[in-house]
Amino acid sequence: MGPRLLGDNVTVTGLAADACVDDVVALLDENGYAVVEGLLGPDEVVTTRAELSDVLATIPYGRNSFEGFRTRRIYALFAKTRAFDRAAIHPLVLGVLDRVLGNYQLSAPTGIEIGPGEAAQVLHHDDSVYPLPRPHGQVVLTTMWPLDDFTEANGATRVVPGSHQWVDRTPDASTRPVAAGLRRGSVMFYLGTLWHGGGANQTDRPRLGVILEYVASWLRPQENHLLAVPPEIVRGLPERLQELLGYNVHPPFLGYVDGRHPRRLLEEDGAWPSPSSSS
Repeated sequence: MGPRLLGDNVTVTGLAADACVDDVVALLDENGYAVVEGLLGPDEVVTTRAELSDVLATIPYGRNSFEGFRTRRIYALFAKTRAFDRAAIHPLVLGVLDRVLGNYQLSAPTGIEIGPGEAAQVLHHDDSVYPLPRPHGQVVLTTMWPLDDFTEANGATRVVPGSHQWVDRTPDASTRPVAAGLRRGSVMFYLGTLWHGGGANQTDRPRLGVILEYVASWLRPQENHLLAVPPEIVRGLPERLQELLGYNVHPPFLGYVDGRHPRRLLEEDGAWPSPSSSS
């Protein structure tokens, strides 16, 4: 599928829902991001948006300009909704992650509602939280799931194509980010080295999306899921999602608990080890 127009004359390049891992990875290599359309069905988008809207009703606006003073964020996402369990372990998503990161876990899954009047977010790259000099191998990959159509007017994420390959360069007055217009139900993959930022919402309605950010599992995730998502919830999740929430071991043995695989704790009905217990 070639370039398309999605409102406000924003050009996006979208792959069809039956795209393969090679297609996505090729675009990631070239541009730093890739869009696949139709991974969530229309009914799924409607029900998911309604569920997250109920959660957002209890959440205040952001505390600083990065979070957004007119933006609300759902942290501890998997403690509050089951709406993205399937998306987090979608075969295409996992296939791309296998190629890009190898061994990984969730880092910062967050619902983001950019409200009317919100200013554009500063351009940044997601792996900047790790003190790794560029260039380096990819350690972060994020998926963005729009539950509204994203347009330039309502705050579509702005990306700087090709900036994932920058080494010493940073955005300046000459940088021209592109508003990534997305249809609801699609997904945008983008690399942790890509410069990007939320757009300004100049409409009278909020726009809602979810980011599922993944990180190489030898690095600490941004959110501590072992505390954010109660064990009684994690026990009911698919095994692959349990692993992505931190119940995993990076070879050879990073992440063990009292000498054992952390999933053993889930299997033993919450028999969390005491300081005096043995392995």
